[in-house]
Formats: sequence, C-alpha cells, structure tokens
Amino acid sequence: MSIATAVDSYLRHVAVERGLAANTVDAYRRDLGLYTAWLSADAAEIPARPITDLRAVTRAHISAFVQHLGLRAESPLTAASIARVLSTVRGFHRFLLDEGLVEADVAHDTKPPKLALRLPKAISIEQVTALLAATDGDDVQRLRDKALLELLYATGARVSEVVNLNVDDVLVEVFDSVRLTGKGDKQRIVPVGSFARTAVSNYLVRARPTLSARGRSTPALFLGVRGQRVSRQNAWLIIRAAAERAGLTVPVSPHTLRHSFATHLLAGGADVRVVQELLGHSSVATTQIYTLVTADTLRDMYTTAHPRAR
Repeated sequence: MSIATAVDSYLRHVAVERGLAANTVDAYRRDLGLYTAWLSADAAEIPARPITDLRAVTRAHISAFVQHLGLRAESPLTAASIARVLSTVRGFHRFLLDEGLVEADVAHDTKPPKLALRLPKAISIEQVTALLAATDGDDVQRLRDKALLELLYATGARVSEVVNLNVDDVLVEVFDSVRLTGKGDKQRIVPVGSFARTAVSNYLVRARPTLSARGRSTPALFLGVRGQRVSRQNAWLIIRAAAERAGLTVPVSPHTLRHSFATHLLAGGADVRVVQELLGHSSVATTQIYTLVTADTLRDMYTTAHPRAR
C-alpha cells in the first residue's frame, strides 16, 4: 500500500469509525501532509530518505522528523504545535500496526518536546460585568449580542459550540439548560443562570424574528444582520467591540469568557470534576490547570494582606 493510500485510509478511519469532527480530520490531514512530505524528500543524512514504503520507517526517522519541525528554516513550529503533529503521527502509526500494514509501532516511544505551562487568561468578575453591561440596548443587534455574551459566560461553552446552537437546543420547556455539542460530536447539558435566561428569552421574542425575516429560514439560534447563522469570526468581533465600549484594556476573546467561567466557578468553591463536566473536558487533568489560576489569586491576596507574608 502506498503512503498516500495509507493516509487516506487512516483519515477515513478517524472520520467514520471514531466519529471525529471535520475540523479535527482536516487538522490530521495537514499534520500528515507535513510528515509524508518530509518522508518523501531527498536527504543524504542519516536516517536515509526518501521513504516510499512505511515499513522502512524507523524510530530514528520519527525522532529526526520531530527535530526537523522545530528547526525548519521556513517556519519552525512551537513546542505545542510539534506535540500536536507528533500525536497525529503516533496515531497514524498505531493504526498501521492495528491494520497489519507494518510490523512494529515505531512512533510509540517518541516523546514530544516539553511544553511550557501556560495559565489560561481569565478576567475578573468586575471586568466580565462591565463587558456584559456594554451590550445593553433595545435594538436587535444589542439584544442578540447580550444573549450571545451572557450565554458564553453562563455556560463556559466554546464559541463554536454556541454559534452552532439551534433554537431547539435551548430547552425551552423550563429553559434552565442548553444542549451543547462539543468535540467529537459529544453532547452535554449545561445549566443556564437567570441572567442568561432572561437575555436569551428577550432575544428570541424581540430580536430573532426580525433578523430571521431578513434571510432564508434557518434553525440557527444566533443570526447575523442578514439572517444567516453568526460565525465564529462574527462572535469574536462582537466581543471585541463590547470590550472596547467597556473600556477594557486587556485582550478579550470568546475563549476569555470560557476561562473566566471555569476560574470563577473554582474560586467560588465548585468541585473540579463538576467544572470538567460543564466544560466538556475528556480528562480532569485538562481542567485542573484552572486550579492553578485560583491558587495564584489566593497567593497574591495572602502576600498583600498578611503582615508576615514577605
């Protein structure tokens, strides 16, 4: 089997059998494009290339490829990007072994570069309040913007999860929750607080019918000025405009509200596993990074307030 055919088989596998999202499959395709282009390139150094048969790939090739990603002249990748590409390559080689196309998983033992710990950037409750207040107003766009931002902060949802919501995903029977579809098309039900419920209800009654009349019929919850579904880019611009009106001097993005949601819940005493479920994280280890943010806040308060802290 050719390398290109093996890659196509793996991408079909992750798309159909594992049910990964289209964006994730596209990312795998780009990663494997880097890998296969490197394998097929002429190179005099050891380990020898080009490689035309995947059974000829060795552990040395995988290690050399990882090193190449960080040193390539055109655009060296960051440690986080290298780790992502290596994860794709390891999954690909594991698939090759499972399918009997190679005799050994040569990528299994290759370790990614160590990642620098990056704490999520959250803003304070006062800053969130100012941001949300900047969407006050009675025109259809302000009503929509208010509902969008209130829902993002109330649920901690990814921006893609919110802009992909349909009206039916808002559980209107009692409307105390919303159905979100996360990575891998996994669904979760997340409670919605009273401020967001009010904002979304106002939008549905007073703004969405007007926006819907401007375009083709669509089940989308959040609509743009022409009646189309609001895009991720639209949501980013809406939040940036609200941040400017609020006079915030820190960078604010849709993910800022997600980080702030998690940080504020943990600071308020929420259990980390509950926050994990609300965020849709597959592993609690991903969520635990937010506890570091809370610990930093406590440490700063202690250092400032305790007479013998310094």
